[in-house]
Amino acid sequence: MLQRPNRRPQFFYTTAPLPCPYVAGRTERKIVTELTGPDAEVLHDRLSRAGFRRSHNIAYSPVCPGCSACIPIRIRVNAFEPNRAQRKLAKLNADVHSFEMPARATAEQFALFQRYQRARHGDGDMAAMGFYDYRAMVEDTPITTGVVEFRSADDKLLGACLTDWLGDGLSAVYSFFVPEDTRRSLGSWAILWLVERARALGLPYVYLGYWVPESRKMAYKARFRPSEVLMGGAWRELADGDPALEAAAIIPATVG
Repeated sequence: MLQRPNRRPQFFYTTAPLPCPYVAGRTERKIVTELTGPDAEVLHDRLSRAGFRRSHNIAYSPVCPGCSACIPIRIRVNAFEPNRAQRKLAKLNADVHSFEMPARATAEQFALFQRYQRARHGDGDMAAMGFYDYRAMVEDTPITTGVVEFRSADDKLLGACLTDWLGDGLSAVYSFFVPEDTRRSLGSWAILWLVERARALGLPYVYLGYWVPESRKMAYKARFRPSEVLMGGAWRELADGDPALEAAAIIPATVG
C-alpha cells in the first residue's frame, strides 16, 4: 500500500490590531504565515497570486475589520505602454545604470536608506531601523530575491529596489532613492525598469503590493496601466471610471 509522504501543515495566524500606517484613524490587522522549507518558493508564488506580500520569511495580507482600502495591484507587462510623463522620465534617466545584485546589505545602501527614511518617512517605524534591521530586511529571505541598484555615470548610488523573483513576475518589495533629486522621480523609474526587465525575462506581471486609493503615499500605483487589481477573489483590469480609481483621483499622489 502506497503512503503519501507527510507534509507539514501550513499555519496561518492573525496579528493583534495596530494603528493603520496608511489611513489615519483606522486599525490594521494581518493574516500571516511562515515561508520556510523546500516548498517556500512555490508557496510564495501561490500566495502572491492571492494578494499576499512578503516581509523577511513571512507572507502577509491585510484582514482589517470593516475596511478593504488595501487593494493588491499588478502591472500587465506585455500590454504596458508608458504614458507621456513616463516616456519623458525614461529620457531623463537615460544616464542611470542598473545592476542586479544579490540580496546582501551594504553600508552604502544603508546610508541611502537612512537618508531616504528621514526625508520621506521620518515619523515611521522604518526611520528608526539600524544596520542590522536593514540587513535582516534584505537578507532574511527564503526565496529568490535581489537588490537592483541604480547608479549615476560616476557610480553614485541613486536608488535601490529590493525585488522578489516569482514564477509569473517580479515583485517590488521595497525601494528607496536619493530624496533630494525629485526631478528624476526615481521611485517611478524603478517600476518602469522592473516592467522592462520582466518583459525581457518573459514574465507577465510586475507586482506592486497594495494600492491604497485613500493614501497619498500609495495612490500613485494606479498610474501604471494597464494594471489588474484583486477584488472579490479575482484579478480584473483596473479600468477608467472604476469607483476606486475615481476616489484616488481626488487625492494628490506623491512618489519619488
